[in-house]
Amino acid sequence: MAGKKKIAIMTSGGDSPGMNGVVRACVRMAIHLGCDAYCVYEGYEGLVRGGDLIRKMQWNDVRGWLSEGGTLIGTARCMAFYERAGRLAAARNLISQGIDALIICGGDGSLTGADRFRAEWPSLIQELQNNGEYTALQLEPYRHLNIVGLVGSIDNDLSGTDATIGCYSALSRICHAVDLIEATASSHSRAFVVEVMGRHCGWLALMAGVATGADFIFIPEKPREDNWREEMCGIVEHHRKLGKRKTIVIIAEGALDREGNKITPEMVKDLLADKNGLGLDTRITTLGHVQRGGTAVAYDRMLATLQGVEAVKAVLEATPDTPTCVITMNENKIVRKNLMEAVKETKLVAKAIEAQDFDRAMGLRDTEFSEQYRSFMMTTAVQVDHKLMVPEKERMKIGFINVGAPAGGMNAAVRAGVAYCLSRGHEPVAIYNGFAGFARHHGDKPLGAVRSFDWLEVDGWASKGGSEIGTNRELPSESGMEKIADLIELYKFDALFLIGGFEAFHAVCQLRKARDQYPSLCIPITLLPATISNNVPGTEYSLGSDTCLNELVEYCDKIKQSASATRRRVFVVETQGGRSGYVATLGGLGVGASAVYTPEEGLSLEMLAADVRHLKSVFAKDQGQSRAGRVILINEKASKVYNARLIAEILREEAHGRFESREGIPGHMQQGGVPSPMDRCRAVRLAIRCIQHLEQFGRNVHNRVKNDPMSATVIGIKGASVVFTPVKQVEEEETDWPNRRPNTVFWKDIGEICDILAGRPKHELPEPDLKGLKAKDVKRGIESY
Repeated sequence: MAGKKKIAIMTSGGDSPGMNGVVRACVRMAIHLGCDAYCVYEGYEGLVRGGDLIRKMQWNDVRGWLSEGGTLIGTARCMAFYERAGRLAAARNLISQGIDALIICGGDGSLTGADRFRAEWPSLIQELQNNGEYTALQLEPYRHLNIVGLVGSIDNDLSGTDATIGCYSALSRICHAVDLIEATASSHSRAFVVEVMGRHCGWLALMAGVATGADFIFIPEKPREDNWREEMCGIVEHHRKLGKRKTIVIIAEGALDREGNKITPEMVKDLLADKNGLGLDTRITTLGHVQRGGTAVAYDRMLATLQGVEAVKAVLEATPDTPTCVITMNENKIVRKNLMEAVKETKLVAKAIEAQDFDRAMGLRDTEFSEQYRSFMMTTAVQVDHKLMVPEKERMKIGFINVGAPAGGMNAAVRAGVAYCLSRGHEPVAIYNGFAGFARHHGDKPLGAVRSFDWLEVDGWASKGGSEIGTNRELPSESGMEKIADLIELYKFDALFLIGGFEAFHAVCQLRKARDQYPSLCIPITLLPATISNNVPGTEYSLGSDTCLNELVEYCDKIKQSASATRRRVFVVETQGGRSGYVATLGGLGVGASAVYTPEEGLSLEMLAADVRHLKSVFAKDQGQSRAGRVILINEKASKVYNARLIAEILREEAHGRFESREGIPGHMQQGGVPSPMDRCRAVRLAIRCIQHLEQFGRNVHNRVKNDPMSATVIGIKGASVVFTPVKQVEEEETDWPNRRPNTVFWKDIGEICDILAGRPKHELPEPDLKGLKAKDVKRGIESY
């Protein structure tokens, strides 16, 4: 019975967007590694019933699954699995197929059941032998069952991971709904109470509150004080007095007060509408299962695919002594963790809430959860709690400036930074239109480029795309370094907060180097990277890159659908990104591209020829039953010669009528409209971190600043940490200046995964260009190459 390693994949519990991406990745990675892949349909029910509910999968069986919502292999409750007889039937069904490895994507209940199944497996096998169903020799290869878990849950309720598969897709649905509700709320000066999912976990409610700039939130882990009614009404009244025409309250379905009593949307509505109180025209919106629906956003596709690949590797590397592991995500790093330890911590949260030990409940959540809660409190209660303000002598004047191209999340970052400053008593000042506006329009009448923020206006920027204070690519050296230094002294700035892409990074480098010549530049400066290209050294994530990927994936889904409908058509899509292939690579992962061309790898005629042969082979095997649409992504600067149009024409010519090709250029629509929830939430968290970093230096610290490398920094997510790195270190050790990108990129291996899951054959890399005297001598025939 034993031969090839046989791996089964199943989905269980509530469905979540991205589950189909997990199945696709597991099936194709297993086949790539020489294993047989099986899918268990209908979750544990399929495991118990067996038969045609456990099916061997072929490569093309999962084509097109990335863009499908829900789970195509189904999920169902199974009471029989709770009994030993049911688990014995499940073991019998797996053994009959020769399967001894199981990958399960589900919630904590599903994964707990899987771990129990594994622990009981030896006794189940022994029972099958004792019953005479199999001999000891037949069962010898199946003495141990290897199980790996993946967390598919929109609630993001498993401890030990920053994100579960599907949570950001659900958050996207919520934020989209709230954005729509805000328009009508503002029009009629109404209040809306929005109920979201989350019985024991308030992640969706919290992040939606942060991303939309809600007035108040209720979450299970952190009930408001005993006077929550007075607190909420006080904050809402304060906002109304400022001139806000809308009120948004987000409540998780598991919201409680400090006594453990349930808080319902009706209670909140009645309080806001009370004619003896605020008397607001208030409505309730319960989003329900809309939150689960739809296709997965780019992040969930990436998470599902990379975790699926990691799960297959983990299954193959596991030994009988390896504890059952769960694949998790910490900041930007995929990590294997002990499943039952993660489940145990998750259950402790629910127990802590039940015991009304809310401090422990918050402590058991990940660091980002607690930090985002503090961020929300800081940004929603601006100038309400005067105890937060620092002494007057410590209050700073901080300049905010955007540099580079627009990116989703810029406005959310400015809003959060301004809110923090106002709450602490600092003076945040906008420098409009970058260094160009600063240098040439600072003194314009009636409104100059340097002016204080109007909080009522800024408070509405949470969901706005682009840059409300303007941005451009001009560097301080181009504006005139002496002029910039004089203006910083004129306006008495104590610190500068820059938000932007590679130009912003370059600008901080220039300002730092000019300190010897211009003492007024000896103030703390920090940069929050924001660019769709994600090419700023010192970080693995930039604001706007997630928004960009969502736009690109949505665009590619639509044209791939067109390609599938018309049969045998290839679309060649040109992506932005400068000389960084991040967008093309992650976009390729999210849409299942047949090939991805990046500047880092380059592009040659041999590569194109190999891909043409591959496409011919693929289409020749297509019998008409499967979805035949194909997409190729090419970064705008992958080649000086081969662009999307030329490649499409080459494909069309070489196809000789066997398939068609078209080019697609989404262009600046990749910058996005409304920023993604991830970009908004991370903008808030990182911007507040930046202002706190600047705040540590205080005022009048010129001599200290000049000698402190941490006085000019870039904030970044590196692996599993959020870190500030001195710009001097980044510019000297981590930057590829000619190509305007980092020396090393964390996503390099993702390109290989794209190729594997697309079935793309290995290809020769282009020859490196000869440069300088070597190139001249070779051309002259003086030297051979």
